[in-house]
Amino acid sequence: MTVHHAAAFGATLQRYRNARRISQLDLANACEVSSRHLSFLESGRAQPSREMVMRLGEGLLLPLTARNAMLQAAGFAPAFPASALESTAVEPFRAILNEMMAKHAPNPAMLVDRHWTVLEANQSAQMLLAPLQNGSDEMNVVRLLTGGDHVAQVIANLPEVLSELMSRLQLEALEAGDDPEFAALLGALELACAKHAQSEVRARQPILPLVINTADGALRFLSAIAHFGTSEDATIRDLRLELLFPADDRTRAAVGSLV
Repeated sequence: MTVHHAAAFGATLQRYRNARRISQLDLANACEVSSRHLSFLESGRAQPSREMVMRLGEGLLLPLTARNAMLQAAGFAPAFPASALESTAVEPFRAILNEMMAKHAPNPAMLVDRHWTVLEANQSAQMLLAPLQNGSDEMNVVRLLTGGDHVAQVIANLPEVLSELMSRLQLEALEAGDDPEFAALLGALELACAKHAQSEVRARQPILPLVINTADGALRFLSAIAHFGTSEDATIRDLRLELLFPADDRTRAAVGSLV
């Protein structure tokens, strides 16, 4: 490791620690290192071993992509693979995903990445996304929900949906550490929440439905999100499979006509 790498790693470590809102003392205790040594690592006065970088990434509870970034900043090779979804290594996992999405039909299903960009969607999900896209090729769920005045015409309970999404992304951004894409998405959400603020305080519901206006009337869906936490592949670990289920008999009867 060079002096340059020590400085780059120190700056990277400090950004992630600050983003996770963890003090040097708390991180040092979690990783069983001295706070003095941790201070030297952040200032670039000490150079970490590969084992130390891995220990700090684990102590910060960072996602695998961020742990790879810390290793690279320190001058080491990434520890976790990041396979393309089309690669041979991911084929068994893709088969599972395809089976899950196929069995979920005719209900909507979407595969999204960490930043909520849709990578795949079945036919019914594509038909529900189309009015939000409004002729664009935008595929990021957050940007679709914050993208224009037409969104409020499509999503009947948009203020509640935006508020719930804000809470979810704030937690995911905290988990991800220093991530500029999350910062940009949260900025767009803050503006949208202010613009579409609820006119009155409403009682909290046990489960918030997604209410979509269609030509056949309002359709109500409940969402279940599957994470894949057992993989050590950074790409797979970052994926989310969002499954929408009809929330009432009327929606259940209508969803079959979407395909």
